[in-house]
Amino acid sequence: MNFEQFLIDEQDPKAVEKILGKLNDMLTPGEEVLYLAVQKKPAVTLVPDTVAVTSKRLFFCIPGNLGLTTNFEIYSWKDIKEVSFKEEFFGARFTAVPLSGENFTVDYIPKVQARKLYQFSNQQIDRLKAELKQEQYLKEQQLRMERERESATLSEVAQAVVPEPAVQAAQEAPEDEMTMKLKKLKVLFEKQLISQEEYEAKKSDILSQF
Repeated sequence: MNFEQFLIDEQDPKAVEKILGKLNDMLTPGEEVLYLAVQKKPAVTLVPDTVAVTSKRLFFCIPGNLGLTTNFEIYSWKDIKEVSFKEEFFGARFTAVPLSGENFTVDYIPKVQARKLYQFSNQQIDRLKAELKQEQYLKEQQLRMERERESATLSEVAQAVVPEPAVQAAQEAPEDEMTMKLKKLKVLFEKQLISQEEYEAKKSDILSQF
């Protein structure tokens, strides 16, 4: 990685080269360093703190043991609520506010670099919010489509129910008047309430009306 691209705002070249060497071993696939800010105290700063903005995370690089070691405070963008900076007489204080836990601050950041940190950090926070919003929208659309498919399937099943045969409906239909008269006439004959001749005559009379 060409470290000279991170010296545009008078960052300490030695500090940038050293931190980039360590960050290269920590970056995940597709992750890139976007900006570096290096602490500059009023007196000589032998082992300055460094803040690095990448496409996936925010790194606070704090030297220890006179620069022999480095402690890292690392935040994923999804875990950061907001960032802020406050300009003071000597430089500025840059602060990250996580969703949980305590804020983390580095002071004596050159003012121009602090503004750039704020700018680049907010770009990544806004990008993540837009991605999450788009992901939520796609999930809602998928859920709506699944519900519509389920509703359409239930409708098809309801329409597929076969109605009772027309023959059965015809069988259950009430008898016509002529049939009822013939049945009553036969009952009268079987009970011997009318003679054979009267039965035949009345039957012929009913049938003649057909």
